[in-house]
Amino acid sequence: MNEYCDVNLTVNGERISERVEARKTLVDFLRDDLGLTGSHVGCEHGVCGACTVRVDGVVVRGCLMLAAQCDGAKVETIEGVSDTGEIADLQQAFEARNALQCGFCTPGMLLTAQELLARDSVPSRDAIREHISGNYCRCTGYHAIVDAVEAVAKARAGERE
Repeated sequence: MNEYCDVNLTVNGERISERVEARKTLVDFLRDDLGLTGSHVGCEHGVCGACTVRVDGVVVRGCLMLAAQCDGAKVETIEGVSDTGEIADLQQAFEARNALQCGFCTPGMLLTAQELLARDSVPSRDAIREHISGNYCRCTGYHAIVDAVEAVAKARAGERE
C-alpha cells in the first residue's frame, strides 16, 4: 500500500503544496509532478550529479532526497537559477568554450560550479576539478568545463584572462 504525505515548499520562488507518495524522490517530484525537467535522472545512486538541485542554498542530489524531506524547504532548480540570471555568465562561458555537448550533465555542472564560485571567488584549476568531480560528463573530457568556470571566476573578480 502506498503512503502519501503533504509537502509545502518553495520551488524557484513559487509556493507549492502537493500530496506526494512518501517514497518519491525529489528529482522525480520536480520532473513528474512539477514539469521541471532540467534536472536529469542518471544513475539514481547519487554518483553522477545529473539530478543536482539546491535545497535551502545547498547543492544536493535530487535522487537521494525524498520530496517529503523538503517540507518547508526552498528548492532551486536549473530553471530557477537560469530565469533569475544568476548563472547567465556561466551559461555563456559554457557555450563559448564548448563546455557542453550532449547537455545531460550541464544543469548539474552549472549548479555545482555556481556553488564553488559563491564560496571561492577565484578557485584554482585544481579546486575547480575537485569540486566538479562528483558530476560525470561523458562528452567533454572536463577541460572545457574547467576553462569556462575559471574564465567566469576571473571575470567576476575583475581579472583579465
